[in-house]
Amino acid sequence: MPTSFDQSVIDEFRANGGKVGGPFEGGDLLLLTTTGARSRASRTTPLGYVRHGDSLLVVGSNLGGPRHPGWYYNLLAHPVVRVEVGTSSFEALAVPAEGARREELFAYVVRAVPGYGDYQERTRRPLPVVVLGRAEPSGWSGPGEVRTLADKLLEVHTWLRGQLRQVRAEVEAHFAARAAHSGPGEPPAPGLGLQIRQRCLAFCQALEFHHVSEDEHLFPGIARHHPDLSDVFGRLADEHRTVARVQGELSKLLAGVHIADPERFRVELRAMSEELEAHLDHEEEALLPLLADVPWPPERLRPTP
Repeated sequence: MPTSFDQSVIDEFRANGGKVGGPFEGGDLLLLTTTGARSRASRTTPLGYVRHGDSLLVVGSNLGGPRHPGWYYNLLAHPVVRVEVGTSSFEALAVPAEGARREELFAYVVRAVPGYGDYQERTRRPLPVVVLGRAEPSGWSGPGEVRTLADKLLEVHTWLRGQLRQVRAEVEAHFAARAAHSGPGEPPAPGLGLQIRQRCLAFCQALEFHHVSEDEHLFPGIARHHPDLSDVFGRLADEHRTVARVQGELSKLLAGVHIADPERFRVELRAMSEELEAHLDHEEEALLPLLADVPWPPERLRPTP
C-alpha cells in the first residue's frame, strides 16, 4: 500500500488532471503503477520525470538512500507498467539504462533537474535511470476495430507476435554492435542486455497470462456450449505446457546473449520463434471461428426485474 503521503498525492493528482500542490507543485509528475515482485499486487507511486524524445525518464533516487526503491525491483520482475501523466494513461515497458547509456541519460536528467545530482552525491550506488516507453512493439497498429472475442484474441496474438519480432530485432542490434567493435580489449558491455531481458519478460508474462485465462476461463466456457470440441481444447492445453517449456528455454537463451556465438544463437532463437508462432497460428485456426459471434467487451447481465 502507498504511504499516507503518497496516497494523498495520488488522490490529488487524479482529482485535478495531474496537477498537485505541496513539494511537487509546478514540477513534472507521473503516477507509476507496478506489479509487486513477490506479492504481485499493484502499487502506485508518484514520481518526478523528465521527457526524452518519445520516452519518459524516472530515477530510482530514493532521496539518496542506500537502497533502490521498491518500485524499481518491481519493474525488474514485471516490466510492463501503467503510467499516468496528466489526464492520460498508457502501458509502458520499463527498461533501466545500462553502461554509457545510463551515464548519458543521467547527465541529461541532472541538467533538467539538478536535485538528482545532489541525491547521487549522498549514496555510493549509481541511481538507476529507467526509460518508460510504450509497451506496444515498434510499428504496432493492432488488428483494427475490436468488436468480437475473435477480434480480441487476434489483437492479443498480434501484440505477442510484435513483441517476439522486437526481441529478435534487438538481438540483431546487439550482435551488430558486437561485430562493429574493433581495436584492443574486450567488446563493450551489451547496451541492449536489459532491454532484451525486459522485452522477453514482457512477452513471456503476457503469453503466460493469456494461456492461464484461456485454460481457466475461455476454454471451459466454450466447452459448455461445444462439448464436441473437448478434444480440441485438450490438445491446446497440452500445447500450452509445451509453450511454457519453450518460454523457459527462450529466457535462458536470451540471458546468455552477451557471450553467445551469433550464428548458433540465431538458429536456436529462430527455432523457438517458429514453434511459438506455429502455436499462435494453430490456436487461431481452432478458435477464431468459434469466437466470431461473441461480442467484446462482454455484455453485462441485466438485473432480473
